[in-house]
This record gives sequence, structure tokens and C-alpha cells, in this order.
Amino acid sequence: MSDTSRGLVLVVEDERAISDLLRMYLAREGFGVHVATDGGSALTAARTMHPAAVILDVGLPVMDGTQVCRQLRAEGNWVPILFCTARDDEVDRVLGLELGADDYITKPFSPREVVARVKSVVRRAALVSADDSPLEVGAVVLDPVTRRVTVAGEAVSLTATEFDLLAHLMGHPGRVYSREQLLSEVWGYAAVVGTRTVDVHVAQVRGKLGDLNPIRTVRGVGYSAEAPGAP
Repeated sequence: MSDTSRGLVLVVEDERAISDLLRMYLAREGFGVHVATDGGSALTAARTMHPAAVILDVGLPVMDGTQVCRQLRAEGNWVPILFCTARDDEVDRVLGLELGADDYITKPFSPREVVARVKSVVRRAALVSADDSPLEVGAVVLDPVTRRVTVAGEAVSLTATEFDLLAHLMGHPGRVYSREQLLSEVWGYAAVVGTRTVDVHVAQVRGKLGDLNPIRTVRGVGYSAEAPGAP
């Protein structure tokens, strides 16, 4: 394990060539890297090392990546998780996002793209400004400083990406964003990855916020944040 200024990335990958490649590229960008090769050791590392992000291979022996992600989220651990898999089936991608993953990378991949995705999700998760005032739309209150969300006073746990998506919409209530705009402005990359990613995350946020969620679908356009019952 190395310890550098950008924080630690936990790489969970049982193929040595891939983990070595990711270690090299991440280290070049100032990340510390710890490699786990199975689900059990990945859970232990995530619980004890408090990584800034996890690159999680789906096809692990014994306990696969989806089980690892499900277990961490059940424990209330919302470390940013990027699923990495050889499968490019949309059902697999949607399943990963529904389990609480923040992003999805398909093999074969460009290591530079993986590093860019990691930097993006870590930056979003750590983005705090003392000047940011809490945002409020209806019964939902979002505090950008503490990264805390409450619905009618009850705390709700969101992944880093879910939080940033909600914050972006609540920061401009009533403004309608296309899926392509949200991919660019929240995820930080082009729409080539597919706008289905946005839809899945919106569905996840709505499910967690319940009936008081402020996200409204504007058919044929995209999404906006408005208090329930607003015209």
C-alpha cells in the first residue's frame, strides 16, 4: 500500500496484469493504491482503510463485486464505487448502479479514462465550500458543506453521485436539465456513456427520498427539482 496526497484507491481485481496497470496509472496521478483480489479482503480493506474510492471488479471469486457493493451499502458505507466488468450488457450496468455504484467501467478500458473517472468521483465526494448554504426544495434539505440530506427532518444516505445529482438539480429549482447536460455537468464526461445512467440514478434518489422527493420528469426533455405540488 502507498500513501499519497490524493488519497487511497482500493483496487479490487483478481487479474494481476490489470491491477498492476491501474496501480501504475493511479500512482502517477498521486493516488495511493491498495489491491485486494477477492471480495472478503475487499470488505476488510474498505472497512479499515477508508479509501477515497473503490474500483470494484464484478467477476471476483467466492464473493462477487455486486455482493461486496451490496454489503458495504447495507453497512452505511458510501465510499464512491466504480464497477469494472468485462460484461457490457445494459442489465448488468443498471443492476450495478441500482446497488449503489457511482460509475461503471467496461473492459477492455483505457487506464487514462479510469483515472479520469476516479478523479471525477473523488473530487465530487470531497467538494466542500464553507460559503455553500443549505438548499431546500419542499421537505428536502441538502447541506453542501456536511453533504447531509434530510427529508422532513429525517436523514437520508446517498452515494456521492446521487448527492451531486440532487444538489445540481436543487441548486437551480425549476430549471430543466437534459440528460446530456447532467452527464456533462455532474458526471463530468460526455454523453457517449449513455443517458440511461442518469435515469437509473434519478430513480435511486427518488426511491430514497420517497413521496416527498422534488425531482420532476419533463417528458422529452429531462429533469428538474420542484416542490411536490408545484405547478
